[in-house]
Amino acid sequence: MIRLRTALRFVAGILVSCALLWGAASGALYAAMRQPPERFGAIMSRVPAIAMIVLPFKPLWMSARAGTLQVGDPAPDFTLPLLHGDRAVTLSAEYRRKPVVLIFGSYT
Repeated sequence: MIRLRTALRFVAGILVSCALLWGAASGALYAAMRQPPERFGAIMSRVPAIAMIVLPFKPLWMSARAGTLQVGDPAPDFTLPLLHGDRAVTLSAEYRRKPVVLIFGSYT
């Protein structure tokens, strides 16, 4: 009976340790997801592939990158350089002159 209790305590200790490690790793992944894309990419390039299986990547990603804009909210103002030339375009300046359509996507 004493051996069984000792074994159960040992197994319980391992399970608690694994749960704490999983929670800490999930928290670290969430903190990494809150970083700018360049920094997040640099961090993720060092993370082993098994972490994507073990950790709750999708729920953390959906929470970390949810944003606060709602349908119908005005787009935040931003300035981007033009592809040709050394000028830049600002959303607020263009919007005053004509309607602007913003299309966001990723071609990766």
